Amino acid sequence: MKKLYLSIAIYYFLNTAVKSALLPSDLEKCRYGDSSCIIKSINDLIRRYPKGIPEMGLPPLDATPLNDIPILNSSYRGPIWLTFHMRDTVNKGFNNATVTHVAGFNRDPRKEKLVIKARIPRLIHEATYDMQGQIMLFKSNTTGKLQSDFQNVNVTLTFKIILEYRNNKRYLKIYELVPLVSLDRWIILLDNLYKENIDLTVILNRVFNEHWVELWNDLEPGLMHAFSLAFSRILNKVFENVAYDDLFLPD
Repeated sequence: MKKLYLSIAIYYFLNTAVKSALLPSDLEKCRYGDSSCIIKSINDLIRRYPKGIPEMGLPPLDATPLNDIPILNSSYRGPIWLTFHMRDTVNKGFNNATVTHVAGFNRDPRKEKLVIKARIPRLIHEATYDMQGQIMLFKSNTTGKLQSDFQNVNVTLTFKIILEYRNNKRYLKIYELVPLVSLDRWIILLDNLYKENIDLTVILNRVFNEHWVELWNDLEPGLMHAFSLAFSRILNKVFENVAYDDLFLPD
């Protein structure tokens, strides 16, 4: 009898482990390569499910938690150096994204790079930051709260995938994702920059925001890494749970 129970448990586990999640029934399935239909279906998903779809692995889009992110890792030499890491990170605003272009979602998605373009009116990035560094005579070793306000963001995601086969179904896995981001304005607020001098913290935040373009250019590699992690996390979770062929109508 114990062997029977064990066999039933193993069968149940294997059956649920390989079962692919499905798109909600209120979302339109498209034919392979039908870009207009795919754009509409993705935008419908974003609008109807801002809290995510756990069964699909889709995280909340209105407040998406991210892994810890290193932005700068300077060497400890010279009069100017800086390390800057973010943790307890949440992105708010993916639920307001509008997809404007897709490409590559064909019968065989390996034949060309997959591309998704989207516009986000406002993306709020909240985190706890850890910063150590020296800028001439000013030394810093501090932790505080950070808020980044990215306004009118245009994102192009270009990614390469491999196919994995499970239970006779094809699943996508991203192995490279390159984001291209442009925006109209970046407002950043770092509290507690200098615990001993609140006025200096206020002045530095004002300088950062007056010269945000230069700051963006200096930090762009680290920020693009953060965007890449954010979008890879969202897409890979869905691709891991939903078979590629289940996203489309049969041929």
